[in-house]
Amino acid sequence: MQLFYTDTFELPLPAEHRFPMAKYRLLRERLLADGTVSPESLNIPEAATDQELLRVHSSVYLKRVVTGKLDRAAVRRMGFPWSVQLVERSRRSAGATLAACRAALAEGVAVNLAGGTHHAFADRGEGYCVFNDAAVAARAMQAEGRAERILIVDCDVHQGDGTAAIFAGDPAVVTFSIHGQSNYPFRKQKSDIDVPLPDGTGDAVYLEALGDGLARALSCRAPDLAIYVAGADPYRGDRLGRLAVSRRGLRSRDRAVFELLARREVPVAVVMAGGYSQLDDVVAIHAATVAAALESFTTRADGAAALR
Repeated sequence: MQLFYTDTFELPLPAEHRFPMAKYRLLRERLLADGTVSPESLNIPEAATDQELLRVHSSVYLKRVVTGKLDRAAVRRMGFPWSVQLVERSRRSAGATLAACRAALAEGVAVNLAGGTHHAFADRGEGYCVFNDAAVAARAMQAEGRAERILIVDCDVHQGDGTAAIFAGDPAVVTFSIHGQSNYPFRKQKSDIDVPLPDGTGDAVYLEALGDGLARALSCRAPDLAIYVAGADPYRGDRLGRLAVSRRGLRSRDRAVFELLARREVPVAVVMAGGYSQLDDVVAIHAATVAAALESFTTRADGAAALR
């Protein structure tokens, strides 16, 4: 299984900044130390090009990001201070999801060890998101003739509002979001399928709602590709999550997503999205998602080999 990482493109943040940027490096190191993945499976992606980004983002917004001409309000909404490194890291993160989608379409499952920047709109960044990587990748797969119908399965605890707005009214891209109904963003967009959950929702209710929602998302013909925005922040220990899903529940979530997509023979590219609990917990949850992706990849490969 191919994995793509961007943690070597460092984003300088103030010491007091609450975004856990170190998790990406720690995740890659943990996967290698545990033997979950081999060094040969890890790849540094190309940066997303202007052409790829402009299929989703406005030319005015892209120019302002690249040249550092964002005003104070725009920088505040984005949540990161502007820097040359921010631009490069954001391009690479989108490029990693592009590469994961291409690899998934060729091999069944692939992973971006970052990504999930689903709060970025066509004309602005919000909530620690600069470019919307899933949207950029979906449009690229369509433009390259690799996939026509795409499903975005967003299981981050915060609604994928930017993604929903970008694809509003587009029947070729189905947006699914299961999230905290009272959590950020406080002005929700309309996904094709929204599953809002009350604060304190635990494993059983979460998993039942997930299964019902995904069944609705797949009720028509199977998509050519799914992008799974995993998210570690439904975890009950997450300081920004407000749900009460256990780590076991999140492992069941991952398996449910992979198994359902595998039954429909839908290739899936995985991105990590958010997580704001203790750093060790965040890394462990992301690592379990990667392990579940690898299990699905291996099962699919074994199944394909048995048919030959």
